[in-house]
Amino acid sequence: MKLTINGEARELPDVSTISDLLVAFKLESKILVIELNREIIERSSYSDTLLHDGDSLEIVHFVGGG
Repeated sequence: MKLTINGEARELPDVSTISDLLVAFKLESKILVIELNREIIERSSYSDTLLHDGDSLEIVHFVGGG
């Protein structure tokens, strides 16, 4: 499947949901905000939200520091 993630074109063959994507990038335990085609997706919907060829995602994760 061809996706655009944070502005970069990616080919991810074994991804069908946002949860799958997070596992592929080892981000499943991070605090994130995910935008799919300009719509913010609730964390509770990650496993139910299907991805389609050509989708565009923005993934923002928070980094602590001081």
